[in-house]
Amino acid sequence: MATAIFFASSTGNSEEIASKIASSLNNIEVFDLSGTKIEKINDYDKIIFGGSTWGDGELNDDWEDVWGDFCKLDFSSKTIALFGLGDQESYSDEFCSALGLIYEQVKSMNANVIGFTSSEGYYHDASKAQIDDKFVGLVIDEDNQSDLTDERIKNWVNEIKEDIL
Repeated sequence: MATAIFFASSTGNSEEIASKIASSLNNIEVFDLSGTKIEKINDYDKIIFGGSTWGDGELNDDWEDVWGDFCKLDFSSKTIALFGLGDQESYSDEFCSALGLIYEQVKSMNANVIGFTSSEGYYHDASKAQIDDKFVGLVIDEDNQSDLTDERIKNWVNEIKEDIL
């Protein structure tokens, strides 16, 4: 089956990152969760989920709106990659923690999660998206390290390409 990206974006940054990832993966389909029925996820075996962290490590509003239904989906036969956006200077103690919430949910449903990345080069105190020295997906800080975004996307896409397409 095909691969798709499902994201939620409050400011447009997550949408931009989703578009860049999709372009790097031969223009796979991209869906904004705010305008897509959550059941659409069932049409894909390989999925990239993304969004940003808000407040004290919370999902953004569009993720919150679909979270209850998202948690009812079966991910046991799916390959999942994740990307998240955060601000490591202003929210150093919860940097990209919403990504960790999504990870915990899909992992609890026995999804095959791929695309872990090194936490090296990031400057934060804590994150629910970090296990030891790895993030559970691609982590982007457009507020403080936007100059590294394109390289981070390229490296991550090259790492997951074989398993996600």
